Amino acid sequence: MNLPAPRVLLSAYHCAPGMGSVSQIGWEWYSRLVKKVQVSLITHVRNRDALLQAGAPLANSEIIFIDTEWFAKPLYWLASKLFPKDEDTRFFFSSFDFYLYDWVAVRQMKMRQKAGAQWDIIHAVTPVSPIALTRLYVLNHPLILGPWNGGLKFTKAFPEIMRQEHSWLHFIRRLGRLVGLIVRSTKNAAIILTATEATLQSISARYRSRCRPFLENGVNLDLFTPVPWPTPPSSTLPLCIVFVGRFVAFKGIPMLLEAIACLKDRFPIKLTLVGDGPLREQWENHAKNLHINHLITWFGSASLTQVVEQIQAAHVLCLPSVRESGGAVLLEAMACARPVLTIKYGGPGEIADNEVGYVIPPEGGPIAVTKALVNSLSDIFEHPEVWRQRGETGRQRAERLYSWDSKINQALSLYQELLQTQ
Repeated sequence: MNLPAPRVLLSAYHCAPGMGSVSQIGWEWYSRLVKKVQVSLITHVRNRDALLQAGAPLANSEIIFIDTEWFAKPLYWLASKLFPKDEDTRFFFSSFDFYLYDWVAVRQMKMRQKAGAQWDIIHAVTPVSPIALTRLYVLNHPLILGPWNGGLKFTKAFPEIMRQEHSWLHFIRRLGRLVGLIVRSTKNAAIILTATEATLQSISARYRSRCRPFLENGVNLDLFTPVPWPTPPSSTLPLCIVFVGRFVAFKGIPMLLEAIACLKDRFPIKLTLVGDGPLREQWENHAKNLHINHLITWFGSASLTQVVEQIQAAHVLCLPSVRESGGAVLLEAMACARPVLTIKYGGPGEIADNEVGYVIPPEGGPIAVTKALVNSLSDIFEHPEVWRQRGETGRQRAERLYSWDSKINQALSLYQELLQTQ
């Protein structure tokens, strides 16, 4: 039975184009859902300017801005003072503003409901963390949570990176289960979308029957487009490698730098690092000590258009991350028909395989990973056609599984499924 298009109440705490990966996820959900269904978007007031500049509210939608800046700004200021050099910890403590945001949002939606507002489905899409729990279920409509991504533990093969990454924070994140007992989101959710196996295992066993696999990231196939692979590397043309991401410890860049140092006398090689972060100076010094800084372009922060250009200019994208819950940049590289080189752990281990590049087992630790990077990069130089074909396979997979349009269609099917059971 074909039901009328549902009216969706979409909660996206992070939602704006060009304001980071999670905010981009919120924007993709909102901007694409409105083409299919009527949407009431709830989002934080800090997103207002970027949304208005992007033309929001879009047709077939309304936006309800939730203002908790009186709490969020002092909280961020305090986190900045306590952790001036630790971006992740600062972000983690600042994120507690979400619980106040949700409380205010629930109050406002109750008032709107009493005034006659009507919805059929409630979908909370950002934050993407399993500790981002909402009470919107009290509006008595089917609630979809996620896609969530999280619950990934550190592999013990990288103890030095674990120390740099403040692994004690992961214990604190587990307190999210205690919050869950209080807020009762998972108990009252109709469907929980989980991005990875680690996320699924982080959810109480009694609620796993409500979980559906659903990657939180997608890729814009109109932006990340395939172009011909660069001329294969040779004795006169360098092997071009690109990394895109934040400069934080778990990204594993020192292992890539050491692999470059091992290869620099074997064949021409060039590395472009797109991004920035607290470890840039440390990594630049490491590259200088390895005598490879002349082989590296420190591109810095980049717009999405610039990211596309840098990926398209490379022979391979390398993401040597040792604790990556997501891996959106792998989807972007695949969409550009570029092979990917990454570590088989967390999100990358579930996105990539040896058909679209190469995934490195993490068990041997930094020495083994560095050796695998050396061997893989050498293989690209020696067998370029094989790697070009892996890039083509990646594009085909991105089209089939990971486009945002495909993900929205999957969500619409879930909405219809829920409405048919009401």
